[in-house]
Amino acid sequence: MQTVEKERERTVALLERMVNQNSGTLNLAGVEAVGKMTRAELEPLGFQVKRVPMRETGRAGHIVATHRGNGQGKKMLLIGHLDTVFEPDSPFQRFERKGNRATGPGVGDDKGGIAIIVAALRAMHAAGTLKNADIVVVLTGDEEKTGAPLSIARRDLIEAGRWADVALEFEGLASENGQDFGTIARRSSTSWTLKTSGRTGHSSVIFQQGVGYGAIYELARILDAFRRELPERNLTYNVGVMAGGTPAAIDEQGVQVTVSGKTNIIAEVAIARGDLRTLTQEQDARIRQRMQDIVKQHLPGTRAELQFFESYPSMEPTAGNRALLARLNVINRDLGLPQMAEYDPARRGAADSSFVAKDADVLAGIGTAGGGAHAVGEWVDLDSLDRQAKRAAILMTRLSREKLSP
Repeated sequence: MQTVEKERERTVALLERMVNQNSGTLNLAGVEAVGKMTRAELEPLGFQVKRVPMRETGRAGHIVATHRGNGQGKKMLLIGHLDTVFEPDSPFQRFERKGNRATGPGVGDDKGGIAIIVAALRAMHAAGTLKNADIVVVLTGDEEKTGAPLSIARRDLIEAGRWADVALEFEGLASENGQDFGTIARRSSTSWTLKTSGRTGHSSVIFQQGVGYGAIYELARILDAFRRELPERNLTYNVGVMAGGTPAAIDEQGVQVTVSGKTNIIAEVAIARGDLRTLTQEQDARIRQRMQDIVKQHLPGTRAELQFFESYPSMEPTAGNRALLARLNVINRDLGLPQMAEYDPARRGAADSSFVAKDADVLAGIGTAGGGAHAVGEWVDLDSLDRQAKRAAILMTRLSREKLSP
């Protein structure tokens, strides 16, 4: 605790340097530059640091740092990311501090999390508890816009998760009205594309036998059925972009459409693209099947196809994850801090911790408190750097002393 407090300004200075270096996901040189900054912090603490290139996925690559302890306690994986959503053409580029509040691109998501990792490890090093701790730090370079294929883009993170007993993810802290919460579950994030087709022709004969309803009515039927028939707890399914006409098309990235048509022509093609978020594998499989069943109930003279594209799996709430939060709440008691309740997973997005959730117990969202992530004006409460670094350093120290089951 004394080290964290003494090095507060050093930690803030590190955060400022990282924020002032643009590292939008597609700014490969910028992401590499932030990786070099983290290497400079971790190597003096005894970590073996390597950069894992990811040119085959179109991304800058990851930082993987390994610290070997005595092999007797819990093996820990620390997760963060080097990139931000703010590319070089964004008007939001600089760190600004006003008292205990700082704004800047990625100041909370996730450069604040990296600063907490470094501060906690420095504190352990100064207290002599790092030397026996087995820790791997994985800082991905493409969390905000994942490279493809995922089998390569998340290969090293998944391998680290298989090695670890415990994973700690340093994305933003869920904090409301001065109350901090623990994240023991995250929902998945899967994208989907729906394409419908119909017989084109003069609008005066729409709905008639042999002609049918056209592509746009079929698209509308399906989307409205999703809205009416699918709702349940921890499930969302957004429609982000859509178009219909004669013709209509969407680009390979699934973000831009081209379309034309006239009021007196029956639409031949319609397209919609969206995402699906679920909490468990069972829920995901069941909802996907229900969506496909809805798609198959075609209006006369139409056809439709629904495709899913994998992204982030779910991080299910488990007994092991809850036990980690219970350990953290013991630390909160010892520090005189309020207890942290479980945060509602329906209020959080996906994160890299989901890729290791099936192999390790996970406590997520232990980065900075703040707000406005992914938007101009993103900010953090600088006091949360100290609070979170203390929690993390003590938690990792205690986990490193927990004997492994025979």
